[in-house]
Amino acid sequence: MYKALTIAGSDSGGGAGIQADLKTFQERNVFGMSAITALTAQNTLGVHHVFPQTVEAVQSQLDAVLSDIGADAVKTGMLFSSDIILAVSKKIREYNVSNLVIDPVMIAKGGASLLQNEAKLAMKEQLFPLGAVITPNLPEAAELLNCNAITSIRGMEEAAKALHASGAKAVLVKGGHMTSNTAVDVLYVKGRFYHYESERIETKHTHGTGCTYSACIAAELAKGRPIPEAVAIAKEYITAAITHSLPIGKGIGPTNHAAFRQTQTSTMKT
Repeated sequence: MYKALTIAGSDSGGGAGIQADLKTFQERNVFGMSAITALTAQNTLGVHHVFPQTVEAVQSQLDAVLSDIGADAVKTGMLFSSDIILAVSKKIREYNVSNLVIDPVMIAKGGASLLQNEAKLAMKEQLFPLGAVITPNLPEAAELLNCNAITSIRGMEEAAKALHASGAKAVLVKGGHMTSNTAVDVLYVKGRFYHYESERIETKHTHGTGCTYSACIAAELAKGRPIPEAVAIAKEYITAAITHSLPIGKGIGPTNHAAFRQTQTSTMKT
């Protein structure tokens, strides 16, 4: 049984954060575990309150899981503060975690800030060098690089290469925010670019896409897949989840974590 650990915030609405990660791990046949960094009062209309956990609480969760069960892959999501980032980085080193997927969660779909300003530097200097894959979207990549908006495939490649210099093995820049008929993501690993393209799905119900995408990558890395292959599977998984997203609530609904399995089952039956 392969095992994956998510270190992230809890989304009470169930569409993002550890809830999305654990659903994804389950769908990809990986045993999921969690360490909660913050509790959020959140629904499809947005993030209403954030209640950060103490550094001691985060450390205790990580020690409990990693000293006993261990993890074949770990992914991070909302880490909130520099203190929590430093604590997580220390534990990643202590337990020699190799397959670390870093989703640099900074801003919620509704615009709420999920990362304190001073934490950005700590993430780049302390956590990124430990990563197997970093998975920023276009606004996050621009924020991390302190550059103008990224509006082209060439710009995505340049951003991926620049972020790779921070020490991570690979960088996946996600192009979902670009205005085009296709959604192209750019991976940079071992000096090579990979492009992953899918049809753009016209829906507003995309809550939790970043969490789900990175969680699927972590699940596939836990199984021993190479990074390009793990990203390819995750791209298919998130595309299905968005295509069959769930229009629940009064705002931005979540993706459908079971869609990939359900569509495969349906295809097999026909």
